[in-house]
Amino acid sequence: METQAPEQVGHLPFYITGPGQTDVLMVGIIILALVGVVLIGVFYLYLHALPERMAHSSNAFQLQLVGVLALLSLFTHNNIFWIAALLIVAVRIPDFLTPVNSIAHSLHRIAQSNDLREADVPQSEEKDQPEDLTTEDVAPTVETPDEPPKKEEDGHA
Repeated sequence: METQAPEQVGHLPFYITGPGQTDVLMVGIIILALVGVVLIGVFYLYLHALPERMAHSSNAFQLQLVGVLALLSLFTHNNIFWIAALLIVAVRIPDFLTPVNSIAHSLHRIAQSNDLREADVPQSEEKDQPEDLTTEDVAPTVETPDEPPKKEEDGHA
């Protein structure tokens, strides 16, 4: 085989390598392709998480619903779930739970204050009986229906 003349070697472009040398252009393109794939993946996941980031300022129910729709979109590759999540975030759901919780808390405080007022009022029936007596020690004041009523004898016959 005939070798090339030195004049011909000087005219070759930089990306043509000789035998046994490293192909610099191929290594550069591989690195560029890997960086490009990683950057496209990061951009895709950043864009995919957009509804979830927007939902962090809303209530917990809306955040959970958007998170589930975003995961469904990611795993099934159905873009309709992502669009639904984006629409749910765009429309603010009214917060009905906070006023209801406030009403319930206020009613609870009112009920506790009424219980305290009733506890301050003395009970006359409880104060009449001594505390150390039991129910067996106290004589019954009501006649039982089994016993016939007693007749009083006053000496007039």
